[in-house]
Amino acid sequence: MRFLRIPPRATLRAAALSTVAIAALAAGSFAAAAASDAAPGRVYDPWLWQATVGQRPAGPASVVFFTSNTRYFESTGVLVGRDGAYRLIPLQVGEDHGLLSPNGRHYVRPHRGVLVDLTTGAEDRTHRPGIRALAWSPDGRSLLGTRDNDDAVITYGPDNQQLNDPAKPDDLLVVDPYDGAERVVAAGTFASHTTGAWSPDGSLIVVAGPTDPAVERQRLTVTDAAGGGVRWQRDLDERHLLAGRGAWSPDGARIALLAFDGCAGPACTLEEAAARSWRLEFLDAATGQPLGTPVPVAGWATELVGWRNGEAVLNRLSRETTLQDRHASLVAVAAGGREQVLVTGPPGVSGFDVPADRLADAVFAGSAPRPSPWAAPWWLYPVVALPALLLAVLLARALRRRRERRASPA
Repeated sequence: MRFLRIPPRATLRAAALSTVAIAALAAGSFAAAAASDAAPGRVYDPWLWQATVGQRPAGPASVVFFTSNTRYFESTGVLVGRDGAYRLIPLQVGEDHGLLSPNGRHYVRPHRGVLVDLTTGAEDRTHRPGIRALAWSPDGRSLLGTRDNDDAVITYGPDNQQLNDPAKPDDLLVVDPYDGAERVVAAGTFASHTTGAWSPDGSLIVVAGPTDPAVERQRLTVTDAAGGGVRWQRDLDERHLLAGRGAWSPDGARIALLAFDGCAGPACTLEEAAARSWRLEFLDAATGQPLGTPVPVAGWATELVGWRNGEAVLNRLSRETTLQDRHASLVAVAAGGREQVLVTGPPGVSGFDVPADRLADAVFAGSAPRPSPWAAPWWLYPVVALPALLLAVLLARALRRRRERRASPA
C-alpha cells in the first residue's frame, strides 16, 4: 500500500499560511458589519469561547439576552452589538439579571454597585453595593432601586429578648448610577419591593411589593419621584402584579398590570404555573381605578419591558416546564391580543432586554449575523497559533537538514 506523500515544502507553506491567516484574523479582519437601524429578529447561542464584554468591547447593545448555554453553564448575559457582534456578560453565582440603560451604552449589575460601560468594557463600582436596580429613568440619569434592610443575624439580650429586627422594611431609592448619590423616596412601608416603573416624564414612580413578608399579595403605590409624597395606593390580589419596569404607558395615562387565571400561591407546581392564562389589565394612573379593556396575552408572560408604537412589549416564555426546552420571545401586544414577535432565541433563553431607543425605532427583521467563531479572547489566538508555529519550525529544520545531507559529499 502506498501512502500519499506531501512534500515538506508544501507542508511548511500550509503551516505558514495558516499561521498568517490566524494572525490576520486576530489583527482585525473579523470586523463586523456597520451598525444600522435594524435589530435582530432572532439570536443564537454564542460559541463556548466567545469573548466577554471586558475582553473585547462591542459597543452599545442592540439586544441582550440571558442563557445557560455558554461556557459558564449557568445564566449568562449575551450582548448582541449594533454591528452584530456577540459578547458575553458573565454573572456571579446568585447574581440577578442586570438592566440596560435607555441608550444601550451601560449595563448595571444589581446588588454589586457596578456599572459596565459597554463601549469600553470598563466595570466601575459607581454606587453603593446592596442596591437592586428596578428600572432606569427615561432620561438614563437615574436608577430606581431597592435596599434590603433586614438584619442578617438575630441577636438576643440577657433575658432572651430579641434585640434587632430580622425583617425591617426596605428602602425605595433613586440612585445616580454615575456618581453614587442616592436618596430615599417616600412610598409607604413595604417588606420588599419587587417591581417599579417611571412615568414617561420621570416625575412619578409606581412601585409594587408585599407589605408582609409572609403574604404574596402586593401593594401598588404611585409616589412623587422628587419627594412630594404618595399620590395613591391600591392593594392587589394574588393574581395581579405590576407588569414590569415598562408598566407605565407612553402617554402617562395608564399603568399596566399582569393578571392571570389559574393556580396562585407558593403551593403551585411548575406545571400549574406554566398552564396559567395571562392578560394585561390597566389602571388609571391618576386615580388607581380600573381603566379600559383587558388584553389577552398568549403564552407565559413574565414582564412588560417597554412600548412600541403604542403596543406593550413583553417578555414571554413558552409553556414547557424544563429550561432546556423552553423558548423565550419578545412580543409586542396590541389591543384585542394581536401580537408581533420581535425577537426569538434558542431553547434555554430566559429573557431579553432591548434599549428603549431601539425598542421604539428599530426594525426587527431577519436574523442577526451568527456569532463569529473568531470573536474570541485575545489570549486565545497565540494559544491556537502556537502549534502551527511549532510545526512550521520543525518542518523548516527538517527541510534544512535534508538539504544539508544532499549537499554534503558522499
